[in-house]
Amino acid sequence: MSETPPNKETVQSAEAKPAEGAKPVAEAKPAGDAKPAGDAQAAPKAAPKPAAKPAAKPKVEKKPLIDNQDGTVTDPNSGLMWKQTDAWLDMHKFYTWQDQPSYIEKLNKEKFAGYDDWRIPNKADAATLVEKGRKETVIDKNGTPFPMDPIFTDGCVSNTWISECTEEEVIRFDFKIGSDFKYPPAEIWASIWAVRDTAPKQEEAPAEEAKKEEPPKPEASKPAEPAPAA
Repeated sequence: MSETPPNKETVQSAEAKPAEGAKPVAEAKPAGDAKPAGDAQAAPKAAPKPAAKPAAKPKVEKKPLIDNQDGTVTDPNSGLMWKQTDAWLDMHKFYTWQDQPSYIEKLNKEKFAGYDDWRIPNKADAATLVEKGRKETVIDKNGTPFPMDPIFTDGCVSNTWISECTEEEVIRFDFKIGSDFKYPPAEIWASIWAVRDTAPKQEEAPAEEAKKEEPPKPEASKPAEPAPAA
């Protein structure tokens, strides 16, 4: 008995149905669904390195003050020379800012210790005498210690007029606090610690004298002429 060949519709129906138990093929996602590269998580940045600390400057050892045995003290660190006693010990009185020139004029007129260029200190000058934390100190006229080298005389006053003072702004330097102190314009009293510069300021020489004459340049020697042939 001959088999009946499958018709065309039966073949197409069999090809369209997937086999039983077979997993459906996943549909491919269009390219537009892919995440752009920019959405990818960026790598964490490295933490910046802390700046290197500058090297500490070497501590310069301070040279001791020098007692000149003539009523003066030289400070080799600042190049200043101080009177060993203040105006209070010398004159037993205080001075107003208006009267302070009379004390300095007296020292210069008498050429104390052989010098006539004494002056009142400025703030920077006075600050060089303050040595906070030192054990040996100077004792003022009231019996109070203040941080200054005991090479200076006890019984003095721990303040001085400074050159920054004016009649409009009264200023004096206090060695106990190591700084200047401003007062309202009034009649304020203070002592004076006279000072001078050990190295006199050199005046600039005129331009004509500064120029040095250049030595004359030697004339170039001429090459020797060849001897005539024999």
